[in-house]
Amino acid sequence: MSTQEECLQILNHAGIDPDSEIDFDVNGTVKSLSLQYIIDTFMLASQDSQLVFLSALKKSRTKDTLGIDQFFEGMGQLLLMSHLSENFTL
Repeated sequence: MSTQEECLQILNHAGIDPDSEIDFDVNGTVKSLSLQYIIDTFMLASQDSQLVFLSALKKSRTKDTLGIDQFFEGMGQLLLMSHLSENFTL
């Protein structure tokens, strides 16, 4: 099973639709990212980064952490910040 398939399986077991979207306020504009998009984007990274993403997702399921929803909110924010910093010019 691929890393991406494992991520989707975790969502499935938690009863979470991968097409669910999270809304982010970016300078007064709402940007929506689906969980599927967040997973797909992180799966473009190196194999090591994919495994880190999967490990963190697995850990987010435990009762002592913030949870899957919070995990994806954080990963979405990270993607948006990365995108904004790439487009930032002085």
